[in-house]
Amino acid sequence: MADRAHSASLDAEEVARFEALAARWWDPDGPMKPLHRFNPARVAIFRDAIAARFGRDARAMRPLEGLRLLDVGCGAGVLAEPLTRLGADVTAIDPAPDLIAAARKHAADHDLEIAYRAATAEELAAEGALFDVVIASEVVEHVTSVRDFVAVVASLVRPGGLALFSTINRTLVAHALVIIGAEYVLRWLPRGTHAYEKFVTPEELGRACRLAGLEVSDVRGVKFNPLRNAWGASADLAVNYTLAAVRPDAA
Repeated sequence: MADRAHSASLDAEEVARFEALAARWWDPDGPMKPLHRFNPARVAIFRDAIAARFGRDARAMRPLEGLRLLDVGCGAGVLAEPLTRLGADVTAIDPAPDLIAAARKHAADHDLEIAYRAATAEELAAEGALFDVVIASEVVEHVTSVRDFVAVVASLVRPGGLALFSTINRTLVAHALVIIGAEYVLRWLPRGTHAYEKFVTPEELGRACRLAGLEVSDVRGVKFNPLRNAWGASADLAVNYTLAAVRPDAA
C-alpha cells in the first residue's frame, strides 16, 4: 500500500476507508446497501452503451461476449460479476488487498472467472495493457486528481474502445441528498464516505476526457424512482450521472 500511495491519483485515506468495509461488502443490508440498490441501473446503462458502441444486441443473453473489460476500483466485485455474466472477459483491479480477497472469494463461491488484481490503474498502464472497455464507476469522486486519473484510464482504452464513468455531480442537491441525507440523516452510508469538494461536474469530467484524447459520446443521469423503488436512467444530471467517451481509432 505504501508504494501505491504515490500514485498520481490514489488517495490512501479513501482506500483505507473502503478497505475497512471488505468483510461486509457483499451484505445487501450492510454498509454498501446503497451500492447494491444502485447496481442494476448502472449495469444496464453500461451494457447498453457497450452494445451500442460494438454493434451488439443489448437484450441478448451475453451481449458482451469476447470483449476485454477493465473495472477500475472494483471494490469486492459488485459490478465485475454481472458484467462477467453478460459475457465480458473482465479484469478487475483495486488497490485494497482485503477487497480483492473478498472479491476473489465471492467469485469463486459463484463459479465466476474474473481476473482480480490488487493494483492501480497506473500499474496496468505501465505494463502497456489495453482493453476494449474501461469502467471507473463511483471512483472519480475519490481520487486526488480527476485530470490525472482520467488520463490513465484513457491510456488503457484501445483505439476504437470505450471509457465509461459513473460519479456524483457537485451540486447543492447532491450535497443535500448524498452527504446530509444518505450519510447523516438516513445513515445509508458511513459518515465521511464522500467529500463535497471532490464531487465532479459533467463539464469537468468531459473536459478531462477531451484533454486525455477521448471523445464524449453520451452523458445521462441516474435517478431513484420512489414509485418503482428502483434506480434508472434519467435526463436529470443533478446528482448521479454516467459519462461515455470513445478513444478514436488510430489514424
